[in-house]
Amino acid sequence: MTDVEIGRGKAGRRAYSLGEIGIVPARRTRDPEEVSIAWQIDAYRFEMPLMACPMDSVVSPATAIAIGRLGGLAVLDLEGLWTRYSDPEPLLAEVTELDERAATRRLQEMYAQPISEELIGRRIAEIAGAGVTTAARLSPQRTARYAKTVVDAGVDIFVIRGTTVSAEHVSGRAEPLNLKQFIYELDVPVVVGGCATYTAALHLMRTGAAGVLVGFGGGSGHTTVTVLGVAVPMATAIADVAAARRDYLDESGGRYVHVIADGSMTSSGDIAKALAIGADAVMVGSPLARAVQAPGRGYHWGSEANHPELPRGARVRVGTVGTVEQILHGPSTVPDGSMNLMGALRRTMATAGYSDLKEFQRVEVVVADSGLPAGRR
Repeated sequence: MTDVEIGRGKAGRRAYSLGEIGIVPARRTRDPEEVSIAWQIDAYRFEMPLMACPMDSVVSPATAIAIGRLGGLAVLDLEGLWTRYSDPEPLLAEVTELDERAATRRLQEMYAQPISEELIGRRIAEIAGAGVTTAARLSPQRTARYAKTVVDAGVDIFVIRGTTVSAEHVSGRAEPLNLKQFIYELDVPVVVGGCATYTAALHLMRTGAAGVLVGFGGGSGHTTVTVLGVAVPMATAIADVAAARRDYLDESGGRYVHVIADGSMTSSGDIAKALAIGADAVMVGSPLARAVQAPGRGYHWGSEANHPELPRGARVRVGTVGTVEQILHGPSTVPDGSMNLMGALRRTMATAGYSDLKEFQRVEVVVADSGLPAGRR
């Protein structure tokens, strides 16, 4: 790809957001009911290619069970309120009552409570006891400390998620997590990220990860680009990491690593475009935060919002639109792509003429440099 000259002393690649991508319909269409959106990672099969984001406003043990029963996978944040307090409900209710100026400081205070290993085990056991696949997240900084507790509790899929995760973290203050050794020693599949470049993704794939998260978890309430200036538009990031998956498949002699788009999944159209560009699945936050059962009660925030030194997220009001089942499987009562996410994906694939997700990754797309018309985004 040709670099664009920014000025005499700097050039950069032109990158594209999901809003600038359009999916091209084919000459042959299909019945949406005959389209398969099933996804499998390692030994675990799901009826839809969707992971619920590890955010306290989205995933509680109860919503993890509900999403699992509906065919998806919810990831519980093991550094959230559910592992710091035996009953976080009063705190979750308080978050909805804070004014904008007080919200960040109060979130920092809430999340200063130490993590309880006993609560980690209890929450994982609660989800596993319902008979659904159990996934849980730790940051790279806390993975080594709590990993044994997580695995002993019976987690099925281990998620190591941070704003930016690399296979080669350099630190003079503490021994960094050796991802390759850690993953090798685990008996459960690991999903790790985020990353946004071909090289970073290739290095993460070489650690033995079963899946790689693409993006910085950016979406509603995420301010990383404002605070740090770090950003890679999602369409380009997904395409680059998908290329790393292809090359690693050849390099490893056939080992397939799943690409999971994490961030900017605000509507059903975004989900379809992420999969069309090369993702195997998506990680969704704000659409599910709008469920009536969501623990955020119409508000949404991520772990970046409570960082003790440099918050890179905000608590935002997203409102509620319907139940988890309506948001995932319909019926929809709104025309903005915030409900019946999986029904919309089936219809997109049917319109493009594809019957399963791997085939759909070959669909033709177009680029509109100024973005698609507002009414079609």
